[in-house]
Amino acid sequence: MSTNGAVLDYSAVEKIHCRIFPHSRELSRAVAADIAELVRERAQAGRHAVLGLATGSTPVGIYEELIRLHREENLSLANVVTFNLDEYYPMQPHELQSYVRFMREYLFDHVDIPDENIHIPDGTIAEEDVHDYCRQYEEKIVQAGGIDIQILGIGRTGHIGFNEPGSGRNSRTRLITLDRVTRLDAASDFFGEENVPRRAITMGVGTILDARKVFLLALGEHKAPIVAEAVEGEIRSAVAASFLQEHPHGRVLLDEAAAESLTRRRCPWQLGPVEWDDAKIRKATIWLARHLDKPILKLTEEDYNEEGLQDLLADHGPAYDINLAVFRHLHATITGWPGGKPEAAKQPGDRPGPFDHIFPKRILIFSPHPDDDVISMGGTLIRLVDQGHEVHVAYQTSGNIAVFDDDAIRFAEFVAQFNRAFGVDPERTGELESHVEEFLTNKKAGQVDSEVVQQIKSMIRRGEARAATRCCGVPGERLHFLDMPFYETGRVRKRPLSEQDIQMIVDLVEEIRPHQIYAAGDLSDPHGTHRTCLSAILHACDRIKEADWYQECEVYLYRGAWHEWDPDELDIAVPLSPKEAMRKRTAIFKHESQKDRALFPGPDKREFWERAADRNRETAELYDALGLAEYEAIESFVRWDGSLEGV
Repeated sequence: MSTNGAVLDYSAVEKIHCRIFPHSRELSRAVAADIAELVRERAQAGRHAVLGLATGSTPVGIYEELIRLHREENLSLANVVTFNLDEYYPMQPHELQSYVRFMREYLFDHVDIPDENIHIPDGTIAEEDVHDYCRQYEEKIVQAGGIDIQILGIGRTGHIGFNEPGSGRNSRTRLITLDRVTRLDAASDFFGEENVPRRAITMGVGTILDARKVFLLALGEHKAPIVAEAVEGEIRSAVAASFLQEHPHGRVLLDEAAAESLTRRRCPWQLGPVEWDDAKIRKATIWLARHLDKPILKLTEEDYNEEGLQDLLADHGPAYDINLAVFRHLHATITGWPGGKPEAAKQPGDRPGPFDHIFPKRILIFSPHPDDDVISMGGTLIRLVDQGHEVHVAYQTSGNIAVFDDDAIRFAEFVAQFNRAFGVDPERTGELESHVEEFLTNKKAGQVDSEVVQQIKSMIRRGEARAATRCCGVPGERLHFLDMPFYETGRVRKRPLSEQDIQMIVDLVEEIRPHQIYAAGDLSDPHGTHRTCLSAILHACDRIKEADWYQECEVYLYRGAWHEWDPDELDIAVPLSPKEAMRKRTAIFKHESQKDRALFPGPDKREFWERAADRNRETAELYDALGLAEYEAIESFVRWDGSLEGV
């Protein structure tokens, strides 16, 4: 909005209509409502509604809402005909990674769409018959009357369906070779990149563009750069999603994280006058300093004017006052005492925190996986312990799917040798060893581990977490292994967050009654675990917010495993000395099953310790470049504002 109430003209840069939702649930409900309206209108007219459907974590919320509408609001889908975008090739329909199985588990088995109305590319068709099969798939779409609403996700390469870079505007359903980036992103579903099929059958770009309406959905910070490229960039075959710019009824639906690289969010002042609150002033000033590669206090009035920030200068200038206010804010975020100072350490001129009168504090750090605590805030964890606070760490999930089979065999062999050496139950020892070896030797790609193997892998991750926190000085009795039920499927695909999951968090928080809570604010975790874990924590805190003790509790969010906070967002920046940075690295190294090569590294191929070291160093270098003190490394945190939007 401008100062006179005018709405900014996003169409100046956005070539596809975009809608941003504060919460992924609202996005899913909006799409499901459009589908439900179409289905009811067509049912009244005695006609079919034809839907183009997608797989992956993004559309799951839509399917959940359609199931709810079917069960609770009598929405019949009996007149619906569906065509799925794609399927791996080759792929048996019963396999865990099959899109046939995915669609049945998440939608078809729960609603009344007739089986004969469901169409999913067949991953079992003989290769010599694939061409004819794809032609027939196109013919079936035409015979059904064409697709009314097409649902899409977007891949890191900008692919829609499996239309990889180079796919033509007029391409049709066909067999395609998958890009290595796409195969890497799918590696977790197949328990290793080497198990991902190299080919897939996919609808073509032309097939997609023939749909009457197209909804492209994206969630999370990791999708933000490619979304901006597809929406604001040029149309080109290297980014198949950019062809949606030509669709008269193409829509892009985003959560706030996925929208962050759009001009309207990144630098809205370039689109017209804006209302300058403190947050926008910080964002604009830091953007200007980074854009010009100048310290904040050296920005001039000419800099503001020449880079399109005349309104900011006119409303809040002179430049010196703006610079000084932003500089002081950033300087105030830096603290070597994240839990507050004891009275003996306080000095004249110290900036008091909101609960500085409480020392030492009880600190509760939530770690989605058994290594996120030391990867993302290991230096701060060390500081808090060394400064005398009572630090607890809660590991929300077992992380057992991220352990290589060889490690499970090695630990099973160790247990067997130990038991034999000390004469411990030789019969059961032999059973354990033979089961693990036989199961893992004969295990098929993508097969779910047996309960025994899952337990061994969980114990490996627990042992590593104990070793890492021992390096940081946290006593073993202050570690809490929650094994939240949503995660314990033995598969990459998890259950929805349940009441039981949230209640586990409520019970632990009420037991410890912490003065500070730290939680992972990464919404870019490609497997969704961080988002689910954060949702459980924030919903738990919302439930207990009226408790007397909670009035003296702060909640901080950390990142670092996948992305880092932008400097204009920060509330706390904890500088690390070279020694502390090395202690943090040592703690990360204790997670030996994730060292050298993680089973599910995600799109970032660096080891986790390298990611953490690089991001912490880059934050420190950025503070230095903006004109603040120079540090070895900085870990950063944002204070939760109490809102449940975006989780």
